[in-house]
Amino acid sequence: MFWRYEVTGVDTITLHFGEKIDVALVSTINRAAAVLHNTLGERLLDAVPSYTTLLLRYDLLQDDLASLVADLKPALDSLSTAGNESTKPPEVVDVPVFYDPRVGPDLENIANRANISVEEAIKRHTGRTYHVFAIGFAPGFAYLGQVADELAAPRLSTPRKKVPAGTLGIADTQTAIYPISSPGGWNLIGRTPLTLFDPDRARPSLLEAGQQVRFRAISESEYTALGGKLDDLPWETAAANAKGDQK
Repeated sequence: MFWRYEVTGVDTITLHFGEKIDVALVSTINRAAAVLHNTLGERLLDAVPSYTTLLLRYDLLQDDLASLVADLKPALDSLSTAGNESTKPPEVVDVPVFYDPRVGPDLENIANRANISVEEAIKRHTGRTYHVFAIGFAPGFAYLGQVADELAAPRLSTPRKKVPAGTLGIADTQTAIYPISSPGGWNLIGRTPLTLFDPDRARPSLLEAGQQVRFRAISESEYTALGGKLDDLPWETAAANAKGDQK
């Protein structure tokens, strides 16, 4: 199995497993993270998977770079020898989403770009299984791929100052849910009532690299019954202010 390392900090190194985003690498990288946790134990403080890399943070009080790298090779070689063994299928997380312009102000634009109806855009977005490639940008922010080609859209030229937690968006060929309220430049198409990140949970992030996600369209009544909010939409306030300025 190909891999190389790069020193990326005083107590971190990054393992590179390829140069191209590939669903097959997701499994390889997550298997590598599990093996290294088991092999290195407390020497390994953190392992952060991404599209083609795995960042390792080690304990400088227990380890040094040379010793760490020396122990990486046999551990990762064990993956190669076990590469053809059956593995546990990835966990599939069901995510209910209320697709509507009120909570997804770019939904109609996404449909218009593809020359399809809003209903068809929703059908195509919910019609496939997405892979969690990486977690980043904000705690619990999962980069999911890949959307149907006709739904792909570039990031907004001017990011919004506030995107409420739970809002679902598209950027290029990826889709993602904002886990916390934050600025954002993705095309917003809906919202989930689920809490994506809660530091008080045993597993704070609902989504983790290596999982799969299926989106399920729900009605407004289902959305609110599950705890979804409709009273914190900053773009509605902006639109109302703009109309007031024109009077």
